[in-house]
Amino acid sequence: MKLVLNEFLSLDGVMQGPGAVDEDRSDGFDRGGWIVPFATEESWGQVVDGWFRRVEIFLLGRTTYDMMYGYWSRVTDPDNLVATKLNTYPKYVSSSSMTDPAWANTTVLPGDPVKAVAELKVRDGGELQVHGSWRLAKTLHEAGLVDEYRLLTFPVAVGTGKRLFTDTAPATGFTVLETRALGSGITYHALTPAPYAQGDLDVVDGQEAVTDA
Repeated sequence: MKLVLNEFLSLDGVMQGPGAVDEDRSDGFDRGGWIVPFATEESWGQVVDGWFRRVEIFLLGRTTYDMMYGYWSRVTDPDNLVATKLNTYPKYVSSSSMTDPAWANTTVLPGDPVKAVAELKVRDGGELQVHGSWRLAKTLHEAGLVDEYRLLTFPVAVGTGKRLFTDTAPATGFTVLETRALGSGITYHALTPAPYAQGDLDVVDGQEAVTDA
């Protein structure tokens, strides 16, 4: 299966609590709800719908799972693509404490998420999608298990909060599969990991030159 991270990011890389003020107040975070001012911009919603059309299995961290269940399980509109997929498709949740999940079609992954996800990836099938799930997403990125990153970046600097790409993460290059400028300054990138490349800027015979490291 193809492992895909689907994330909302601020310009300064924060992914914590994008959808509501109280979505994730861990570590004293009080700046949630930063995508809400862009709710009237339809273009990024169309991008997200495209993500959900391609999903085969959801893979979520415990906090994101609980948040999504509390909201999306109450959306019964059959024309709502996101709700229909989340409420009916298979879901795996990485958790060491969950024993009796309330959401239908949920399987708990209680052990090492890197080992568990690596085993899921060898199955035949389509897309295994992570949405939000900061700790899980960060772990899978650092383990090199992610096949594709789909990132919506919003023109706001949150200043503090959880980040996918941290100071302790390995250096990573990317191959750009798709990039789009959307309405209201939102940008979209679809990327696959690539080797991290370096080089030097120099002056050779009076001209600027670029050399590989």
